[in-house]
Amino acid sequence: MKKTIKDYEYTGKKVIIRCDLNVPIKDGHITDETRIKESLESINYLINHNAKVIVMSHLGKVKTEEDKKENTLYPVYLKLKKYLNTKVYFSKETKGSLLEDMVDSLKEKEVLLVENTRYEDVPNKLESTCDESLSKYWAGLADIFIDDAYGASHRAHASNVGIAKYLPNAVGFLVEKEITKIDNVLKENTHPYTVIMGGKKISDKIIVIDNLIKKCDYLLVGGGMCFTLLKASGYNVGMSIVDDENIKYSKNLLKNYEDKIILPIDIVTKDNKIKDISDMQDEDIGYDIGPKTIEKFSAILSKSKRVIVNGPMGVFEEKPFDNGTKEIYKCLKENKVKTLIGGGDSAASVNTLGFGNDFYHISTGGGATLEYLSGKPLPGIEIIDNKREK
Repeated sequence: MKKTIKDYEYTGKKVIIRCDLNVPIKDGHITDETRIKESLESINYLINHNAKVIVMSHLGKVKTEEDKKENTLYPVYLKLKKYLNTKVYFSKETKGSLLEDMVDSLKEKEVLLVENTRYEDVPNKLESTCDESLSKYWAGLADIFIDDAYGASHRAHASNVGIAKYLPNAVGFLVEKEITKIDNVLKENTHPYTVIMGGKKISDKIIVIDNLIKKCDYLLVGGGMCFTLLKASGYNVGMSIVDDENIKYSKNLLKNYEDKIILPIDIVTKDNKIKDISDMQDEDIGYDIGPKTIEKFSAILSKSKRVIVNGPMGVFEEKPFDNGTKEIYKCLKENKVKTLIGGGDSAASVNTLGFGNDFYHISTGGGATLEYLSGKPLPGIEIIDNKREK
């Protein structure tokens, strides 16, 4: 059991909280504030307990000086000022005298947002390589470290693993909620237990499939990755996306788990025609699962006790190719199935299609959840101190 944010006293203490404020920004405007809002509970807890709060986060990929301009956290600072009922400051520096002076000037209940931690990746990748000197420097700014950046917990960076090495530490409310809810679904002994897999490439999901297929009763496959499995089954999938390097893997998977794997029986093509899988032509490109497949999948899902969704069923960003994903979500909602939505495209599709409040848990972490479902430890969480046994 990891230490949590409630395990420390904060009055007068400088506290670094690593959040995941990696929000989408277009033309300087934030297009989805979900990650900011998810971080507020832990930040407000520190404020209410009289801490001097130092917020750190990454934003995007920073490989050049030009990338810095595109990936400043300043728009996030403006949102935090709006949502937090206290004074909020912004440091344009990630290290140096300006940052140190701002930290030293912080009063209890005040908040300082530090510029994008990945600025330290130019030119020497100090953040992403968990540079020891940078880790010690950041840790030297504070008394306690709280990791609430679940979406970055599969990375061993200076701003999470690095700082945690040198300070008393704990997880925040968001990380605690993510791990608790995902574990509840994974470890619950209820059946039928169904996994839905979508997305583009099977190569991205191999370790997840290998880990979950031994435990689940059904694996329903849609999205672009279904065409690799269909091709491995001997079907002509036309010009649909195929991961040719994993045809052999797919054949072995189908051979070993033919009783569990359920593939589409019809699809919607790019030119909006419904075709049985056996009728696909060389020029066809699959964009969504068809009505017969929706009916077949729904029959299984309506009887399922718990479901993990990892990837959409089609090109949900374009109508009418959102229909397959939408109908699957509708089935899960109507039958009140305990459903875990993996992060990334899965979470995006849920929010885009209007099911944002309808499931047991919608994860905020794409890569982190993928690795956790694979059975891999998450370094950003592993490094956190365990509670002492009573």
